[in-house]
Amino acid sequence: MNEVEKRLAEERKRLESLHAPDELESRLRHALEQTPPKKRKPIKSIWKLATVAALFFIVIVGYQFNGFAYYGKKLLGFEEVASGTLNDLNDAGMGQVVDKQVELKDGTILVIDGVMTDANQLIMYYTLHNQSGLQEDVYEMISVDRMTGFLTNSHVESGTSIMNDDGTEIRGIMTFEPVSAFSKQLTLHYWQYDEGRLVNENRLTFAYNPNQAMQTEIKQSINETLEVDQGKITFKSISATPTITVIEGSLNVDNYDRVDFALEGVELLANGEPVELKGGGSQSTIRGYDFDIRYDALPEPIHSLELIMKEFVGYATIDEKISLAHAESTSFDIGERELRVNEVVATEQGVEVKLATDGDIMLDGVSIEAKGQLIPLITTLNQTYLIDENGREWKERTLLFEGVQAPDFLVIEGMHYMKVYDVGFEIPVQ
Repeated sequence: MNEVEKRLAEERKRLESLHAPDELESRLRHALEQTPPKKRKPIKSIWKLATVAALFFIVIVGYQFNGFAYYGKKLLGFEEVASGTLNDLNDAGMGQVVDKQVELKDGTILVIDGVMTDANQLIMYYTLHNQSGLQEDVYEMISVDRMTGFLTNSHVESGTSIMNDDGTEIRGIMTFEPVSAFSKQLTLHYWQYDEGRLVNENRLTFAYNPNQAMQTEIKQSINETLEVDQGKITFKSISATPTITVIEGSLNVDNYDRVDFALEGVELLANGEPVELKGGGSQSTIRGYDFDIRYDALPEPIHSLELIMKEFVGYATIDEKISLAHAESTSFDIGERELRVNEVVATEQGVEVKLATDGDIMLDGVSIEAKGQLIPLITTLNQTYLIDENGREWKERTLLFEGVQAPDFLVIEGMHYMKVYDVGFEIPVQ
């Protein structure tokens, strides 16, 4: 088998491993989840001025303008919306200018200004412009689905954008799964909303020069396993390209989904210094979860790499019986953490106990005791985040129990939380 046939076989194998979702809309909704569904903490910095990746612009019809494609040029006007690494690459002329545009129904012009590609992702730079002003719901009418081409079916992963002061222009970037090195043209697929439903797939095709894709700097196996309270994590590989560094692996941890993005406690050190965490994700499998963690590009030259699991989801047995007599607005110690009971009230629905903890804590085996009888939890009514007078953030929720009489005790068996592990290993630099 010659080299070309080998690469074609590898690409076909990669594409065969990709499974399209049963319904397009559920796939697009999943894209919205990234950067994160529930409340996330340090990941707030991943995308400054972020807007959800999969939604953008207005009702599309209109016609297309064919622009000339020049490659190896700087993409102008994206300094504020891109990260430091992407700006450095752009300054070095690593962007491929596309300049392909389409007119939307209301006269807004959508322009694919350019792309930047490597083995880990495709980054699309785009502009929306309307001299009369962009609609307020510009990100609620259209969903971007994927990029296709020869041996390519790459779904959107994330994005960010910023609007100018007078509301006439938006500049943004959007990331997709990597595209094939054999594609000579790419097609952007986007869907129009009509009365809340996705209809009419639209396409915008442009020339692509795979020879301008940036080369992978590091791609090697890791195969290291770390144990945690309720399972283990295996880090399988690292792939470092000029735009991003990706760690892939699998895990089988019983309480993995009990905290928000437990993988954010995994730190990558390059030459002894932390590499900025950009995000990550996971998907369930029959053996647990497959995951990826994304970091900024690695510095040059690389002398050492180390992966440290500073924190990950853990479990602590509490077995606490907290008195609720005059307990409102009172703090209690649970393990090494603090719990506040803010209110206890009997309603027509049942007994409501409003309490607050740190944001990473999920209580386990919660019940109330009234006159010696244990009453199990029915449901959690709501959950909000509060800042106290000292600037500390709390996660407050209201727990609903059966009954109408005031309880004597709050019973807690245990808690899931982000536990300090501080263990890791070196990644050989080849």
